[in-house]
Amino acid sequence: MIATVMMLVVVIIVGYGGARVASGELTAGTLVAMMIYIFQIVMPFTSMASFFTHFQKALGATARLNEMFREQPELSGRQTKLDWNQPLTFERVSFSYQKDKPVLKQINFTIESGKTYAFVGPSGGGKTTIFSLIERFYQPDEGRILLGDVPIGETDLRAWRQAIGYVSQETPILAGTIQENICYGLKNKPEYSKIEEAARLAHAHEFIQQFPDGYETAVGERGIKLSGGQKQRIAIARAILRNPKLLLLDEATSNLDGESEALVQEALKNVMKGRTTLVIAHRLSTVTGADTIFVVEDGSITGQGSHELLLATHPLYQKLVHHQFLQG
Repeated sequence: MIATVMMLVVVIIVGYGGARVASGELTAGTLVAMMIYIFQIVMPFTSMASFFTHFQKALGATARLNEMFREQPELSGRQTKLDWNQPLTFERVSFSYQKDKPVLKQINFTIESGKTYAFVGPSGGGKTTIFSLIERFYQPDEGRILLGDVPIGETDLRAWRQAIGYVSQETPILAGTIQENICYGLKNKPEYSKIEEAARLAHAHEFIQQFPDGYETAVGERGIKLSGGQKQRIAIARAILRNPKLLLLDEATSNLDGESEALVQEALKNVMKGRTTLVIAHRLSTVTGADTIFVVEDGSITGQGSHELLLATHPLYQKLVHHQFLQG
């Protein structure tokens, strides 16, 4: 803005000075000298305007950095040996992001090893918050989360998270190669054959081979060169390669077209085999085969059971099923 004003002032002076020179009231040399003086005055002001612009940006970045430095370190226990054959249990767990607005209210459920569980219900009911508590991004306000008889807060945080695989609707893709993205998060780079096997199970190998550079293809910032379905299959290949004990799927097939969703669903079946899996889904057709479905409403679990049982006994589940299947 300041630069624009300064340039406008220069234009006005040049126009006025040119008219004075034309009328003989001012010599051309005097006008040139005036212009040099004006530029010597204007340029520092322009630089000052640029300086203040960068200064304001630096202030914003500094504030965010200071906010990060003020964050408390995450709590970690000492127990590194985790028995994932034991059930994962929520005992009367309550949680809120703000004290007067509870998100979860005294919820209880048990996750048995090797089975698939689905969480369904209206948006904002607390489904993703349950996942966040499992991943230990937050601590419960009340109640306990146990693996067997051990509170998960007593386990080593690194060991806990290394045992969890997470596939969300917003897949994090980095500006690197496809191979680097599949291996992201692993301590040691696996053999190429294992990377390719994971990609095949995720139904990603076929489209990867269509690129001239194959697995060495650069995907661009945030995976701009990949479609939504391709990104999801990369994320699933990443989860397969990690071989997690607990798999969390948060709307993994949302925002995909029919063909991409079918491929992603087939890939998910491969990664879910014999693995404890928790699924958040709004498309009920993707979770009807789950061992147990939990209906989450307004921070509470109002129903649980198989698809058939809930369809026969739970009013909200009936409403969701009829709405989606009739529309479909």
